[in-house]
Amino acid sequence: MRNSAETFVHANHAVNTETVSDAELLRSIPFHDLLSLSRKQIFINTTLSWPWLGLGFLLAMQGWYVLAILATGMFYMLALRQAHDCYHKNIGLSARNTQILLHVLAITMLCVTHAVGFTHLQHHQHKLNEHDIEGSWSRKSAWSAIALGWVFFYKIQQNGLKHGPKRLQRRAYIDLALIFSVLLLTAISQHPLLIYHVLSMLVCSCLVGFFAVWSVHHGCEGEHDIARTERRAWLNFATAHLLFHVEPHPFPAVPCNHLPQLAQRMDAVVPHLLQKRVT
Repeated sequence: MRNSAETFVHANHAVNTETVSDAELLRSIPFHDLLSLSRKQIFINTTLSWPWLGLGFLLAMQGWYVLAILATGMFYMLALRQAHDCYHKNIGLSARNTQILLHVLAITMLCVTHAVGFTHLQHHQHKLNEHDIEGSWSRKSAWSAIALGWVFFYKIQQNGLKHGPKRLQRRAYIDLALIFSVLLLTAISQHPLLIYHVLSMLVCSCLVGFFAVWSVHHGCEGEHDIARTERRAWLNFATAHLLFHVEPHPFPAVPCNHLPQLAQRMDAVVPHLLQKRVT
């Protein structure tokens, strides 16, 4: 089906499309049909990461830690997608259930998800400028983005805990209490699986600044040069569509499930905004 942006271009032969602003072209792209989710998609969204968490525990119990960390790393990546859709309120759940899912993710990821969500929404608002704490990591070198990952992890949580609205701060402190409960239980029980999980989550959290921010934003300048994207189908499938990273910025209400369709529409209308690739 020809989208409205293509119709706009073909119906105005006398118009030099180079004079049409990027903002106008983006506004011409239809996306409202991509906002709804089926029951199957909602089920997938809410259960996406849990099998990998269980597999990581199972492999760790057998002492197969190399395979276990791969499974646990996949859990963390898929949990990031779940949290991301929760932040943008497009995971398909009610507002109450979205908050509950964020609390569950806080327990399993050992991350103050509500605080991170506030910092992430600021990232969308400020688009790599001096007020964008999350996006600032893209201006570091690759090695410093990795080596100082723990600083990034602290900053994105501290910002939400300190500057978020009161209602969000209350949710964030619930997250924090849940995380401390897990850490206390781990310290008291010394259970090998809990120790494994806490250590692996700390490692994943220290790498998230590199993989989730630097890799998709480095070399970008903001505004319409906001991010990199990916078009290798197998890689987008393997990363649960998280590397479609230009697309959600002008269309944050579109769920990750429908980013491939949105990418096709943007390719047809604003290909010049999608030239930078993640890989």
